[in-house]
Amino acid sequence: MDYRFNVNISYSEYQLYYSGAASSVVVTTDKGLRLQIPAARFRPYLSQLGIRGRFKLTTDEENRFRSLERIA
Repeated sequence: MDYRFNVNISYSEYQLYYSGAASSVVVTTDKGLRLQIPAARFRPYLSQLGIRGRFKLTTDEENRFRSLERIA
């Protein structure tokens, strides 16, 4: 199953996740579903501005993580 959502986390805010003070990022999908995603999954997308963009999360039939990609 695919879930699409936007993320806008500043660099300083993401440092809380990076340091381990917060372990998950909670997002709301386009369909209004709230998802809790391990913060470490977003590390490849961290820039000087933080994490910004549109993402697609793909899960298997049992809702286990398969992939996370930036789509815009």
